[in-house]
Amino acid sequence: MSQFIDIHGAEMVFHTKKGHFHALRDINLGIDKGEFVTLIGHSGCGKSTLLNLIAGLIRPTEGALVCDNKEINAPGPERGVVFQNHSLLPWLTCFQNVYLAVERVFGAKETKDQLKKRTIDALELVGMGHAIAKRPQEISGGMKQRVGIARALAMEPKVLLMDEPFGALDALTRAHLQDELLKIVARTKSTVVMVTHDVDEAVLLSDRIVMMTNGPAATIGEILTVPLAHPRNRVQLAEDPTYVHCRKEVLDFLYTRHGVADRKAA
Repeated sequence: MSQFIDIHGAEMVFHTKKGHFHALRDINLGIDKGEFVTLIGHSGCGKSTLLNLIAGLIRPTEGALVCDNKEINAPGPERGVVFQNHSLLPWLTCFQNVYLAVERVFGAKETKDQLKKRTIDALELVGMGHAIAKRPQEISGGMKQRVGIARALAMEPKVLLMDEPFGALDALTRAHLQDELLKIVARTKSTVVMVTHDVDEAVLLSDRIVMMTNGPAATIGEILTVPLAHPRNRVQLAEDPTYVHCRKEVLDFLYTRHGVADRKAA
């Protein structure tokens, strides 16, 4: 049986004023429905480029990407994207920011009351039901990211794509949103692909961790399965031998086999 997301021989070469830049080479990856996969690696290893390929924001130079048996050749509502920058429109309220996406996807077949309910349900799902009338400048960075996640979830995407969504947040806010994301994914049964630099975040959240080699011409170096049962509790996992082993495996890949010295030589 084919996997929910299939990436076959994907290559990405950017044509710039300084010449060709080979970002990704020979990417082959299958992701099951409902799986949580993180992409990790040093800066410049093509993590965000690969995520953008899955989102349909760019087209591969070679190879093919398929989602739910359909070729990915453009953005689509079945693939919701959450960026590190929340990308909320500052002149709109939290409700209006989410409603825009809901109306775009469901406006032709649902009533305004139904669209409104979808919007409110999404905001409540991420704990932002109390702030529907607030504008982005009136809420914290963590709250803005919650709204960004709500906007993506409100479209009922088959795949949730997240590009370092918690990277700009303080440690406590980041930890809280990681825990909330685990709960949301458990409820929605979403398929998630997330870019991160954070090893602990990757191990805590993932079913599998895709470790990228250094660029240019980066590829998948190793894929680590994280055999930890759900639900996961960060405090209980801190001394769990499986958690510690997975963390060590990722650290060893990143800093022993593909460390800073390798990047400078590349």
